[in-house]
Amino acid sequence: MVVTQLTEVGLGEDATGRVRLRVVGVGGCGCNAIDRMIRKGISGVEFIAMNTDAQVLDNCLADVKLQIGQRATRGHGAGGNCEIGEQAAEESMKEIEELLDGSHMVFLTAGMGGGTGTGATPHIAKAAREAGAVTVGIVTSPFEYEGPIRNTQAEHGIELLRKEVDTLIVIPNDRLRTLAEEDSTLTQMFDMANDVLLNAVDGICSLISSSGLINRDFQDVKTVITQGGGAMIGTGKASGQNRAAEAAKDAISGPLLDSISIEGAKALLIHIQSSPDVRFNEFDEAVRTITQAAGNQAHVFLGTSLHKELGDEMKITVIATGFGQPVNTEPEEMPFPSAKAGAPFPFNGRTGRENQPDPFHPVGSGSEINRMGSNQVPPFLRNLID
Repeated sequence: MVVTQLTEVGLGEDATGRVRLRVVGVGGCGCNAIDRMIRKGISGVEFIAMNTDAQVLDNCLADVKLQIGQRATRGHGAGGNCEIGEQAAEESMKEIEELLDGSHMVFLTAGMGGGTGTGATPHIAKAAREAGAVTVGIVTSPFEYEGPIRNTQAEHGIELLRKEVDTLIVIPNDRLRTLAEEDSTLTQMFDMANDVLLNAVDGICSLISSSGLINRDFQDVKTVITQGGGAMIGTGKASGQNRAAEAAKDAISGPLLDSISIEGAKALLIHIQSSPDVRFNEFDEAVRTITQAAGNQAHVFLGTSLHKELGDEMKITVIATGFGQPVNTEPEEMPFPSAKAGAPFPFNGRTGRENQPDPFHPVGSGSEINRMGSNQVPPFLRNLID
């Protein structure tokens, strides 16, 4: 069921030639992530929420909502069962395709390990790519203590999703736990992951929409993101005497990157925003800091725009791709292992993916309070569970 009519939010082909960026939140985690972005006032994108749980979907702030798998779930969610999540996406594929039609770029955010996010997101990603969109997945993986079944489901969901997107970024929830302050609230901790998605989308929107001294456009973004290999989308900002170096380092080494390095990147897109009084040596220092970290071998796309309202602040967005081992285009046939008796089966007997080590680590988002068993999660937290 599409809750909001397409014409009300301008979905579909854009006769003006405007780049259509869409953020699709899948499952409880994905809905939470786009709620965070909407509250922060991110503009220039269209938000779409998709979920099997009608109650959670109804509470989401997105203008466009699609309840998937009404026959499969009757609006009660997937119950942590990936197969049901997969069936829900297949059942609602016509509506999904209609919502994604005309997209130029689609960000998909979900929590891996549950039912809807894990099972449905690969199918939604495939529909986005078949619609011709550049497709980026930003997802979370479960805490280690959530057990082997949920973590195994997450691993296989991530592998399937990687086959269907141009770029995939994974945020381990365990990394959030190690970075959170001792007195951090639950909301503050998960907002760390949501803000990575927020900053990535906001940075790309600013890059595409800004007119500046050195302009970059959507085709540049597409060229970089479709390079394959490891990927990172980061943003940094700083003020003061050393703002250029600090913003550049922040953009390529955010706290959720888990020590990943962009060394060996084949393509870099760097967008610098600052006030009109920016000095050339600052601009030069920022670019050199990033390109040297990549190894000085990357194809660099450089853009800059000037904004008086930034004052002393400098903002830098970096998209780096092609580092780590290249994607193997020959898939390895690998059936999913059977789940333990009584546990949800990971998927519907689908094969595996490229025999590729995982070079992707966090800079992406989504957040989820993952299921530890229905009796262990307080009722007030259950609306955050996929």
